[in-house]
Amino acid sequence: MSVLFFKRFLKRPFQIASIVPSSKALVERVSDKIDFDQARVIAEYGPGEGVHSREIARRMRPDCQLLLFEIDAAFSRDLSRQFSDDARVHVINDNAAHLQRELDRRGIEACDYIVSGIPFSILQIDKKRDLLQQTHDALVPGGRFIIYQVTNELKQHAKIFEHAKSEYFLQNIPPMFITVFERANGRNGEAPVAAAASSFRR
Repeated sequence: MSVLFFKRFLKRPFQIASIVPSSKALVERVSDKIDFDQARVIAEYGPGEGVHSREIARRMRPDCQLLLFEIDAAFSRDLSRQFSDDARVHVINDNAAHLQRELDRRGIEACDYIVSGIPFSILQIDKKRDLLQQTHDALVPGGRFIIYQVTNELKQHAKIFEHAKSEYFLQNIPPMFITVFERANGRNGEAPVAAAASSFRR
């Protein structure tokens, strides 16, 4: 565990939620749920010190974009340092609730995948449902929202997604529920890559 992570946990324990970063096994399992051959735009909510971000960046294609939404300024500075040589990665020191605004600013129509480790359980019900709606709307048809959480309570609030599949992953402290929510496909059954390939305007 890094000194920075421990210090930020002590300062904001409810925001960070865990005293230790995700295990290597959890990081790999979450990344395994992304089709990196297809993904062109990936967003991550609350990357913290970047354990998931590094694995995603390591696996993703040269033409893929990774948007990291980190509200903590210290973590944001550290992430910017870590990815200073990787033009595919954009560190955004802002609330994930501003995802659509950031996509519009960058000329990106939608994300193929959105990954999140933020503790949804501590959010007020209206903020929780608003962020879920924004997340759903920011995904391409067939796009996926992948979360890892201590509880599985989010499933009851995420009925806007057509499919949801969870697993309880024990190889982490604490154990985590990994849930993949999928947005419904369009009428033409378009796969995520088909929409995303044209969604990023250079």
